[in-house]
Amino acid sequence: MKKQIELSIPPEKISVGSILQTEAAKVLSVPVENISAVIPLRRSIDARTKKVIFRFLVDVFINEKPSVQSRIINYETVSENRRVIIVGFGPAGMYAALRLIELGIKPIVIERGKDVQSRRRDIRAIHQEQIVNPDSNYCFGEGGAGAYSDGKLYTRATKRGDVKKILEILVHHGADPEILIDTHPHIGSNKLPKIVQRIRQTILNCGGEIHFNSKVTDFVIQQNKILGVIINDSKEILADAVILATGHSARDIFYLLHNKNILIQPKAFALGVRIEHPQALINEIQYHTKEKHPNLPAASYSLACNVNERGVYSFCMCPGGIIVPASTAQDEIVVNGMSVSRRDSPFANSGFVVEVTEKEFQKYEKDYPFNALKLQMEIEHKCYKLANNSQKAPAQRVTDFVEGKFSSSLPESSYIAGLTSVELHKELPSFITKRLKTALKIFDRKMHGYYSSEAIIVAPESRTSSPIRIPRDKETFMHLQISGLFPCGEGAGYAGGIVSAAIDGENCANAVGKFLGKSGS
Repeated sequence: MKKQIELSIPPEKISVGSILQTEAAKVLSVPVENISAVIPLRRSIDARTKKVIFRFLVDVFINEKPSVQSRIINYETVSENRRVIIVGFGPAGMYAALRLIELGIKPIVIERGKDVQSRRRDIRAIHQEQIVNPDSNYCFGEGGAGAYSDGKLYTRATKRGDVKKILEILVHHGADPEILIDTHPHIGSNKLPKIVQRIRQTILNCGGEIHFNSKVTDFVIQQNKILGVIINDSKEILADAVILATGHSARDIFYLLHNKNILIQPKAFALGVRIEHPQALINEIQYHTKEKHPNLPAASYSLACNVNERGVYSFCMCPGGIIVPASTAQDEIVVNGMSVSRRDSPFANSGFVVEVTEKEFQKYEKDYPFNALKLQMEIEHKCYKLANNSQKAPAQRVTDFVEGKFSSSLPESSYIAGLTSVELHKELPSFITKRLKTALKIFDRKMHGYYSSEAIIVAPESRTSSPIRIPRDKETFMHLQISGLFPCGEGAGYAGGIVSAAIDGENCANAVGKFLGKSGS
């Protein structure tokens, strides 16, 4: 017999090895020895009341052995009969390549940056020497922006594709199987690189190609059909189709498309700051006690409100994390957040952003279709100048920001490159600052203590999503003008995180399969 039930486990009991069997026996009123197995399906933390508990949805097997059902992913050697170029090796590009292999199609991956291990030196140079390599940084290189910025795997895009398969592929390549049951799964930037390397090896073992340090500088197009790409202004690579999965920061690709008269469009995005608190403060607010139980993870939060017809919300919250410099050019500042698997930093940070619509970037109308991008770039360049032409990001105490005062001192921060005290309430656009100030008071009512002199804001959080959309047909996933060109992932405006980008990669690969007459399950 199999029963599906919910169990509530207090933190002090969660580490007891047989606790699920013991509690399941109590709930079902059966002897514990009659329970053959308890299989967790979902795990979450419920902190809505003062007594914080773990909640489990489980399948309980009574006098019956569970049948083991594991998905068999078929990665076999592909032939040269069909070749598809994938531009970009972030989550969208990786999952597109893996799905093409399942369909028997050879992927040829073109990545402007370095392999995931070699990226470390360039990332270290941003922190320590404030040198930005425009092709190898937190955004560009093997694994994309996700590889070194946390590995949060939560998505609302559940109707777009098979989220479980996305997670199972990560587990297949070395991720902790517990990501399959956690409500908000997370891998950690210390573990993701090894997983990324194993995915690369799967692709290579099956006959796929991966070209690092290879920047697409032109497209080969004849009679509105894409035939291939030019890399590094010299080498031509031809294929039967091209999946464009370059990520939200590949601005040169946007300009290349426009110069080739290939349609792109401005797109709404979000803009703001990173907000950082002591993790102990967030723990106290969320867990209702100054002493967090050691079995509880660093507390997280998700906040949103509407201020003057614009959404203001937390984004990419990193409990026990650090703020990182995510610039892709030397003369700009961009900040993001990440955390390692243990989430043991003494700081909690999150994007704190405002929706940006056409109304806000209409002053750049003469720059169409780059008007949204121009606004994004203007703020990033301004913040670089405010930081005395360095990566020491502009920052301000939260209370000083709201009260309109210069911060004569800044609290300790996780941002290794350093901070510059700046009157952000004056320097950021008023449509952002006014809404952030109001939202801080609203959020403090939801999480009393969130508005704190111990908290700082660091600017700018500007790469929440792409300010450009590369339009595609809803059915074929192909560009509206160019046959064989498949815009994909965050850079094309169709995803907003690791899992949604991976799903879009799979969907584009399926569309390519249909285009080439090779569909599969």
